[in-house]
Amino acid sequence: MLHGVTTQAQTAGGMLIAAPGRWDEACFAVPAVRALMASGIGVGLLCAAGQREFWETLPGLAVLDFPTTIKPRALAGQLAGQWQAVLLWEPGVAADACIRAKIARRLGPNEPSLKKYLTHPVPLASAQRPLEHRVRHYLTVVETLGLDTTRSELFAPASLGLPRHPQSLLLFPDSDFGVSHEWPLERWTELVPALQAAGWALSLAGLAQGSGLATRLLERLGGTLPYLKFESLATALPVLAAQALVVAADGSLPHLAAFVGTPCVTLFGPNDPAWKRPLGRSHSEVRRHVACAPCFLTKCPLDGRCQGELSVARVLAAVAERSQLRSEWFSDDSVSSFAWLS
Repeated sequence: MLHGVTTQAQTAGGMLIAAPGRWDEACFAVPAVRALMASGIGVGLLCAAGQREFWETLPGLAVLDFPTTIKPRALAGQLAGQWQAVLLWEPGVAADACIRAKIARRLGPNEPSLKKYLTHPVPLASAQRPLEHRVRHYLTVVETLGLDTTRSELFAPASLGLPRHPQSLLLFPDSDFGVSHEWPLERWTELVPALQAAGWALSLAGLAQGSGLATRLLERLGGTLPYLKFESLATALPVLAAQALVVAADGSLPHLAAFVGTPCVTLFGPNDPAWKRPLGRSHSEVRRHVACAPCFLTKCPLDGRCQGELSVARVLAAVAERSQLRSEWFSDDSVSSFAWLS
């Protein structure tokens, strides 16, 4: 059953947006969703129930959520007759339901996996073009509707209205992208005392469904750090919003930190920061480039050299740089715009 269907959404008769399922992709879609909201089109957003808290941070957005166990036919019955158009980013239950609901106009990127769902496919950039950040994938589609996507407010961090603790630093060793995206335990163990010596008040967090790296680090440290286990990433938002800085493995969490405006030092391995770094100019990406990277694999078939060769000294240097820029982190000048793409 759909939840959160407000009168505004039901009577809009406008455009429904089917949210991307991955957390990083959801964060990259936010500027495009905001552009549609600002256009005056009646907009609603359809997402899995676990993402509801995330999307509700966008003021004025009518959020419709559904359980992950719902069947497309049942979801279609609750969407039928409500919307003139839908914007689809990916195949799945929501896309199947929108066809069954007979929503007349179905827009989305012209990709092979999505083509059968669309009545109005949007051409993609040529594969010969230089690699662009993933946010462009979403902005290109709404630009075809004649919308301006260059305004800085589209990229502004979401405000949860929570105070930040000036010296707080959250460590997040786990990655939901796979173990190849995680820095070795020995490096994290070496990093902690160095950060404490620099005056940071540290806490540690991990994923309930992760590899257990965070819990192993906690054991290695003798349980001396405050520890949080996130049952779902949606529950991390208020914790992230209260931090001065996050140091994290490449995964969904750095993108959620960026979404609430918390600077993040992200440790990249098999991924490519040019393509998927957190949005904004208040973040640092640290990587040790090796010949086999980026491979994007969840499990390394070699020796994990992109992670093993990333030094603690480089991470500490990135933290020190963020610390020096702290006075600029939350100023108006730090609001993301296209300047961060250059």
